[in-house]
Amino acid sequence: MQSRVLGKDLTVSAVGLGCMGFSHAYGAPTEEQEAVRLIRRAFDLGYTFFDTAEVYGTAENPHVNEELVGKALADVKGRAVIATKFGLRFDFDSGRVPIPLVPDSRPQTIRRSVEGSLRRLGVDHIDLYFQHRIDPEVEPEEVAVVMEDLIREGKITHWGISEANEEYLRRANAVCPVTAVQNRYSMMARHYENLFPVLEELRIGLVAFSPMANGFLTGRYGKGQHFDAATDYRAAMPQFTDEAIDQNAALLKLLNDMAAEKNATPAQISLAWMLCKKPWIVPIPGTRKEERMAENAGAAGVILSADEVNALDQALDCMEMSAVFGGTPVGKGA
Repeated sequence: MQSRVLGKDLTVSAVGLGCMGFSHAYGAPTEEQEAVRLIRRAFDLGYTFFDTAEVYGTAENPHVNEELVGKALADVKGRAVIATKFGLRFDFDSGRVPIPLVPDSRPQTIRRSVEGSLRRLGVDHIDLYFQHRIDPEVEPEEVAVVMEDLIREGKITHWGISEANEEYLRRANAVCPVTAVQNRYSMMARHYENLFPVLEELRIGLVAFSPMANGFLTGRYGKGQHFDAATDYRAAMPQFTDEAIDQNAALLKLLNDMAAEKNATPAQISLAWMLCKKPWIVPIPGTRKEERMAENAGAAGVILSADEVNALDQALDCMEMSAVFGGTPVGKGA
């Protein structure tokens, strides 16, 4: 697979693997041995960029996702780039299930988090360490100072911010240069495009999570779809309702028509659209199927011209769409 550079010098595969779904949010967790096999298989398919977080897990083991990634990539250390995250912690004292997550980017919490992630991943440094969510109680400069210290100590080499806005990003970057933001971005959730000029100005990459709108843009979901509400967040996502299938008919036709023209799949077009838009965008679709991993990797070879990307943008601008999970616009500085 082709590679891309995030920030000034972090080289990753053009498409990364979001590993959350192996243990969290998309149905019952994958059995450990199979999850390890599939993550390792992704490396063989050309993926060199793997995304996890300390809070991707199960009620029995809230941190298991990092452990799976560490085991899967143990024999390719130095050749795989691992991103993980701090800044959310489990509120075990709440007594609620699922265990609530609360933002916490206090320096002492970050220190505990980085040591736990290093141990679970089985590495001596973290390649890309994301603040998972902004903590309204902690100033960006305070977080950035800790990142600067961790880089100097060799515990991380690059850092980033997830769900970043312009003001927070600029303030943090002024203290310790940011390599990437990780924001929700897809054909159905484009509200962060207003951040693109800032990313270009500061030479910061975009790691796009949910790049296929939680799988909807694969075109493989129809009316009457059932998801287990106990384990699968898609059961409550608006884009998967029967009404949404009708509302999104034009969007799915747009994808299918372009896919036929390019001898590709709708999923590949939804990824190629952003890959061909900017050279510093790296999508991280998640999947638990080997054939889908290969399909998503193949999106890096689907070439759309600037005119084709612009035509898709113009069509999307005036197209009826359903609501999409997490697609609420975030204003400048909000």
